[in-house]
Amino acid sequence: MKLPADALLGEEGKGFVYAMEGLDGGRISCAAISTGIAEHAMQIAKEYSLQRTAFGKPIAKFQGVSFKLANMSMYIDAMNLMLYDAAALKATGARCSKLAAEAKLLASTHATQICLDAIQILGGNGYSKEYNVERLLRDNKLMEIGEGTNEILRVVIGSAVLAEK
Repeated sequence: MKLPADALLGEEGKGFVYAMEGLDGGRISCAAISTGIAEHAMQIAKEYSLQRTAFGKPIAKFQGVSFKLANMSMYIDAMNLMLYDAAALKATGARCSKLAAEAKLLASTHATQICLDAIQILGGNGYSKEYNVERLLRDNKLMEIGEGTNEILRVVIGSAVLAEK
């Protein structure tokens, strides 16, 4: 069935392109959500590690904990930079499929790891609803699935890399 001409949105035959452009925005949003989740999980872990003591000092003073916090900070900074680059490119109206996919993949993957590390820092309390980290982990899992699974994003990114001159 052919729609009347006045029902056409955009250029005829470009529906798939428009749908993919819509996914780019959704992927950038997922990257932003994962980045926020990661920041929140790190804040919880940081505060807990400064308050919880073992062997007479805050657990934040132990290298195993401080290294986890260092990695969290590093990945969150990288996630923010890639997120801002993708959003800025999208705002110009240019195609940003590869960068949006990379931002979502980086953010969703590392946010999951940051949540797992936060749970590790909190120990048994990491499973407690009182600290919310277990919820953040579950919430972020959707970011690894929605707007294209992480496996599909690797296909998108790999195809874009191979198409580059």
